[in-house]
Amino acid sequence: MKLILSFLLIFTTLMGSFTMAETKTEKTSPIWIDVRSPEEYSGGHYSEAVNIPHTEIKKHIAELTTDKDADIRVYCRSGHRSGIAKKDLEAMGYTHVINEGGYSDVLKKMK
Repeated sequence: MKLILSFLLIFTTLMGSFTMAETKTEKTSPIWIDVRSPEEYSGGHYSEAVNIPHTEIKKHIAELTTDKDADIRVYCRSGHRSGIAKKDLEAMGYTHVINEGGYSDVLKKMK
């Protein structure tokens, strides 16, 4: 009987460890940020993107996430402003920021 109880205790402990490991490796959807002006954004944007102009990114990023390891994707018209936004976010400690380039580049990737 003690052997069975010991086995069950070890088994449930191991299963709990696997569940914790799986939880840590779960991926979340990327946070898409269109750093163009509101006028450019209203003219067309990636459906999952929110609009935060690159000049406002430092002020408003915490409204989206405070997780410094979040998967953040930024884009603009040509890639220049999204490059500035990427540098600003990295300077704030965000570690996984990807400059997706221009809006047309994003559309091509999503097809």
